[in-house]
Amino acid sequence: MALNNYYYYDEQSCEFVPVKYNGLERIVYTACIWILCGVVLSGIGISILSFSVGTPAEIALKAENQELIDQLEQTKTKIKDLDQEVDQLAKADNEMYRSVLGMDEIPYDERQAGAGGADVYSEFDVYSQETSEILKWTAENLESLERSINIQQVSFNEIKSYYNSNREKMKHIPAIKPTEGIILSGFGMRYHPVLGYERQHEGLDFRANVGSEIFATGDGVVKYAGLKGTYGRLLIIDHEYGYESYYAHLSSFAKGIRPGTKVKRGDLIGFTGQSGMVEGPHLHYEVRRSSDPVDPLNFLFADTTPEEYMMYKEIVENNHRSMD
Repeated sequence: MALNNYYYYDEQSCEFVPVKYNGLERIVYTACIWILCGVVLSGIGISILSFSVGTPAEIALKAENQELIDQLEQTKTKIKDLDQEVDQLAKADNEMYRSVLGMDEIPYDERQAGAGGADVYSEFDVYSQETSEILKWTAENLESLERSINIQQVSFNEIKSYYNSNREKMKHIPAIKPTEGIILSGFGMRYHPVLGYERQHEGLDFRANVGSEIFATGDGVVKYAGLKGTYGRLLIIDHEYGYESYYAHLSSFAKGIRPGTKVKRGDLIGFTGQSGMVEGPHLHYEVRRSSDPVDPLNFLFADTTPEEYMMYKEIVENNHRSMD
């Protein structure tokens, strides 16, 4: 920026004389002008930036809010996982525990019963839409999860009470795995490997080599021990209270096992084999209630955790081929 010329009146010469500046004064003046302009422009820029982006404190607050939102999203995922686990417990509770004990199932709608009514989370409306929606979802689902857990706890207490008051009956109900092998095939329509078509499979197939130990799944009396058609070597135990268990394709019976022999849950009763019409060595296991075949998977509750039950259930649902 050029330095303007200024004049002063010289009374002696009666004329205006230009003020003369030396080089240093010109440099100082020019620098001052540029510094002043820079300060003004910087102030304007900062004002505009603060208005559009925010102050450092506001920027830090926005970053903190975003981190909280990200954490809420992670919490949302964990809540969904927990909800699925509670649903699995509820299914095991209805299908395995309450069904086998002859107790009424708890309907799904009752397990999911909500509070209803007006919007009880309206206090979150003061926040941004994204934050408000996440907070409402989290609060609502946490409350629902808490209700489901409370209902499940009540159900387990009822089951425990029923069990304690029916101890003698519970000793007789077939309630453990008959052998150590994993389940290969389940109850229902299955493809028969020998006959070559689908037919009703009335039990569970357990993986086993020839000679694996087989145990009584409940107290009872041996009703049958011998050869029987496609079952091969078959053992039937009468558990009273309308329950029977079948153990098929055996290689041999344990010492002393014959019709009329009394057995306790966990007693050794025989050894696996491949007698009868089978694809290979395994144990075919059935549970019958009032002479009707029922799904034995629902009776493996004494030595099976809910997690193991769900694993076995997934196996039998995905395998549509039996061993016999």
